[in-house]
Amino acid sequence: MDQRITLITLGVSDLRRSTSFYEALGWRGQEVEETVFFQAGGMGLVLWSREKLARDSGVPALPSGDGFDGIVLAQNLRSAEEVDELIARAESAGAAITRAPAETFYGGYAGCFADPDGHLWEIAFNPGFPLEADGSLRIPELG
Repeated sequence: MDQRITLITLGVSDLRRSTSFYEALGWRGQEVEETVFFQAGGMGLVLWSREKLARDSGVPALPSGDGFDGIVLAQNLRSAEEVDELIARAESAGAAITRAPAETFYGGYAGCFADPDGHLWEIAFNPGFPLEADGSLRIPELG
C-alpha cells in the first residue's frame, strides 16, 4: 500500500449547511449527486450524507456530535497571526471554538474548532514543520 491519502470524506447531517460553512471559510467546491468535492492541495475533501457514508462503508451510522470520534483534521499555516485569523473566520461561520489559539508545548501556536457536524480541526503554526511554497507539508527527519 502506498503511504498517501487522496480523499477525506466527512459524513454530514445537512449537506447545504456544511457546504455553506466551508464556503464561508473560503473553500470552493463542486456538488455532484448530493456530494460536494473540495480540492485541498493535492488531496480532496468530500462532504456526503453521514447515513450514506456509513452504509457505503458497511457500518451503522451513529449519532453525530456525541463526543470525540478519534479524528482531528489539521491545517498548518505560516504564522500565529494566520491561525488567529482563520479561527476567527471559522467562529464567524458558525464553528464552535474548542480550544482558543495559544502557544503550544512544541514552540508553535494552535487552536481548534468543531464544524457544524462536530468534525474537529486543529489550525496550527509549527515552526518545526515548515510549509513548501505551494502550502504542502513535508515532515522533517525527526530522529
